[in-house]
Amino acid sequence: MEALRVVCVGGGLGAPTIMRGLKRHTDAIAGLIAVTDSGRSTGKVRIALDVPAPGDIRNALVTLAEGDRTLRRLFQQRFRTDKSEDLDGMAFGNLFLAALTQQEGSFLEAVRAASRLLGVRGEVLPVTLYNTHLCAVLADGRVVEGEVNVRAPGKPPISRLFLKDEHVDPCEGTVEAIEAADLITIGPGSLFTTVCACLLVPEIARAIARSAAPVVYVANTTRQPGQTEGLGLADHVARVIEHLGGSGLDVALVNDDPPSAELREHYAAQGLDYLEPTAEELGRIRALGVEPVLAPLIDKWSGPRQLWDKLDTIRHHPDRVADALVALVGARLAAAARS
Repeated sequence: MEALRVVCVGGGLGAPTIMRGLKRHTDAIAGLIAVTDSGRSTGKVRIALDVPAPGDIRNALVTLAEGDRTLRRLFQQRFRTDKSEDLDGMAFGNLFLAALTQQEGSFLEAVRAASRLLGVRGEVLPVTLYNTHLCAVLADGRVVEGEVNVRAPGKPPISRLFLKDEHVDPCEGTVEAIEAADLITIGPGSLFTTVCACLLVPEIARAIARSAAPVVYVANTTRQPGQTEGLGLADHVARVIEHLGGSGLDVALVNDDPPSAELREHYAAQGLDYLEPTAEELGRIRALGVEPVLAPLIDKWSGPRQLWDKLDTIRHHPDRVADALVALVGARLAAAARS
């Protein structure tokens, strides 16, 4: 049997989590990664060196890397200094990718060169090579620009997302990877600023929507301040479908292994309320034409993380999600063989 060809769409720590788990099952993984982040060290590099956001690409590369351990750690190393505001918190890998872009003359060639140096097993591709910015129309009609402002807490709800550049083409190889896939995963991650941001590249969304492979949204575990207050699981699914053009999503993979009361309370205090897979929510997902599949997905054994200038959340366990995805594909193949 040929290796399962998987495309993982997203960014942040979400898509790399899925990729990390699937490495046990296949070498044929393509990460299609968001490039509209504008915060922290990524934002500084974008402003100074005019490149697409390198931070999520860096995380994905390290996830699939099999090469020198010191180099892998170096890519994730952040400078610590009180002598330079620009360098403090800067991830070395972001500077490395920016330097490679200048040397190679292309962000895509920089990613390919970094992949070779890191011994990446699989492929990492930016969803686009445009150095564009995420924008949003808010419920009160105001328009905000830049990922940092789109995800900022304390503002009216997000009504509509768009990219600053009107015509944004996909990166070379992305549509071809989607067309060849046996499985496509979307998420998890920040619903608007990571997941839907990738789907704003029109040809990416269209290719996913017309794919014959199962398309699975790995549902978030919690709401997120500044983005999804008041939204339930079905609302998350509905937004993904909307950004796919109204169809093309087959499955919502949902956690059914509840976190402890202590863990819920810890995150709820930060506005990160657990998304309960109630019968009502699951019914609403089915009404959208999407099959909810429940499985134990979360990491119940690791404590809360201290992230650089971002909120932690109840996170998915790489192996548990990968096992659920592989079982899902196996069940579909078995059903097809019987029919």
